[in-house]
Amino acid sequence: MSKIELEARLTFANQIAKAAGRRTLNYFQTTLFDVQKKEDGSPLTIADQDAEKYLRKKIQESYPTDSIVGEEFESVEGSSPYRWILDPIDGTKSFISGVPLYGTMVAVERVDAESTGRKSVIGSVYLPGLDVGVYAAEGLGAWSFQRDQPVVQAQVSKKSRLADSVLTTTSVDSFGAQGAGERYRELANRVYFCRTWGDVYGYYLVATGRVEVMIDPELNIWDAAAAQPIIEEAGGKFTDWQGVERIDSGNAVGSNGLIHEAVVQILSSGK
Repeated sequence: MSKIELEARLTFANQIAKAAGRRTLNYFQTTLFDVQKKEDGSPLTIADQDAEKYLRKKIQESYPTDSIVGEEFESVEGSSPYRWILDPIDGTKSFISGVPLYGTMVAVERVDAESTGRKSVIGSVYLPGLDVGVYAAEGLGAWSFQRDQPVVQAQVSKKSRLADSVLTTTSVDSFGAQGAGERYRELANRVYFCRTWGDVYGYYLVATGRVEVMIDPELNIWDAAAAQPIIEEAGGKFTDWQGVERIDSGNAVGSNGLIHEAVVQILSSGK
């Protein structure tokens, strides 16, 4: 992808991520929706579906030959080497609770790059309840914004010791569910402190230098796709628990890079 095309797709990804995210505010902190449960037990609302329908419509209008993968609807196969990966509301449990720590995630992956591990070339994240976001494209850096403030370069923190680092995750219980409870406890004992500022918000915090590491014991590709290029372009690292740079392993760790090896060593230990 040329730089001009990359910039055009990034601009478009930002536009639709913001617009879709703002659509969810029509339902946020209201009684205008019911909560359904999907087969895996995760919640689903009309806001999730409405936002993803909007994203798909806009992509198919502007990039009709691209593939689309989203959380709520079946995949669309295209003929171009690009695949859009969509999470209309990452953090639906926060959304249904009226907590603004949820976001819309839009990513673009090069389909022909799968042989070296699936990675995204574009990521855009918008948290409508907070009116903040962060975005990046391969080789173009990462950028963050909040409300009416100017866009600034997103940079990870410079802390280089686990003992000084803040760890965040979506749910502590999910470590136990994956047989990784002991690994979480070891990390918790070695970092400065832990918080469950999770889902997309956790990766946003890493990319903007607020915390040093975000860990997910289980996630889908649409949970990871936008976070990977954002954290990498902000100067950090995004891998699975084995240290492989990919978005489809079912687990992930995003960090400032300086403590990444130490974190992966614990996560991959299998204790």
